Amino acid sequence: MKATRQHLQQKFDKGFVDAKARLKAGKTKVGLVLSGSGDTIQLQASLPLKPGDVDTNGKGVKQYKISLNIPANLDGLLTAEEEAHELGKLIARKQFEWTDKYLGKINKNDLPKTVGEILKDFETEYFKTHKLTEKSKHTFFYYQEYLKRYIGSDTLLSQDAINQRLSVLGDHAKHSTIKTLKVLKSTLKLECFSFEGIKNKRPEVQVRDIPTDDDVVKCYQFFHNYSLARRATIKKKCVDSWKLWEWVYGMLATYGLRPRELFVNPAIDWWLSDANKDNTWKVDKETKTGHREALPLHPEWVELFDLKNADRLIMLKSQTEGRTSFSDINIIRVNCSSWFRRVQVPFTPYDLRHAWAIRAHIMGVPIKAAADNLGHSVEIHTEIYQKWFSLDNRKKVIKQAVERRDDDETLKDENARLKAENEYLRQALTRKQVSEVLSG
Repeated sequence: MKATRQHLQQKFDKGFVDAKARLKAGKTKVGLVLSGSGDTIQLQASLPLKPGDVDTNGKGVKQYKISLNIPANLDGLLTAEEEAHELGKLIARKQFEWTDKYLGKINKNDLPKTVGEILKDFETEYFKTHKLTEKSKHTFFYYQEYLKRYIGSDTLLSQDAINQRLSVLGDHAKHSTIKTLKVLKSTLKLECFSFEGIKNKRPEVQVRDIPTDDDVVKCYQFFHNYSLARRATIKKKCVDSWKLWEWVYGMLATYGLRPRELFVNPAIDWWLSDANKDNTWKVDKETKTGHREALPLHPEWVELFDLKNADRLIMLKSQTEGRTSFSDINIIRVNCSSWFRRVQVPFTPYDLRHAWAIRAHIMGVPIKAAADNLGHSVEIHTEIYQKWFSLDNRKKVIKQAVERRDDDETLKDENARLKAENEYLRQALTRKQVSEVLSG
């Protein structure tokens, strides 16, 4: 994939240079430039002053960069060159006017002024320059959530209003919200607020309670304990609902999955198939990092947590069937987290994924194999277990390394002793044979 990306980037870079050369050779008074982020191609030309702009040089014209949200890829190059020729003709005929197309929809006077009113435009423009994938949908979902939760749908997009909202946020919420606002500002080319003078302290890394294997096994029982202790007035249809989330807990612990990877088109038939001898869980292609088959680190947990229980899988099918949109799956994912809190599991679903990564490292699983099993890069995998590697885990790994070294030394000594003994016996046998020949 990396090689493919590099190849496509090289083709784009060459095509970009060639397109600029063709425009210059054709004496088209429009150039092509990349946006600051490098995600889009912009048109650059000397044009009559934009409405409301100030004539600082007295010439009545000014050089502008016009963004039409053309993606910086090979298809986008064709579009950009066509748009450059079209704009060049208008300039040559002195027919250019600042229409909505060149001003950008976002500069119209009747633009919505609240966060809630602008969200639809934000989504439309964002996905003009970002490929629509599960990963990009996931990212944009959180952008929307941060704006709604921390800025507020009814908040005006003004400097004073945004400053006021940011001033009451903690470091983590403030950092994430400012990052989101920067994306919003860049995407819609907003000029109604800035971040000048606003302190954006990078939050300290939160401490995670990464469970040990003993913790994982012990907390599995919490779901059943909850079912015994809850009130008898619970609705009949909800009496057994805890069983599904107990199964989900076991799967997350055993396979280190992202919760969403259990709920997006679960391959239940494969999971129960006799052909699935290695007990792999098939992650659907529509998830964050695409299709893969995940393996358990502790194969015995498949049986211990009763993960092949057909009743639980019927419940999973009922919960997920017909639900394919990102928001539908997110509702189930949020429900998963709430069940962890409800039964008082002292860690989050994602902590089980981090525990899998650390467990793999302790067990000596090669980093590439562990990273592939979790569906992320080697860099991310290394960052995870380095970030959450506790003192107890370090003690355990160092102790194992020392024991392995001691075992190696013992084997070397034993090997040397056996070699010496073998040589002694070989020489004794030779002397005996020589003696028998002489006496015979």
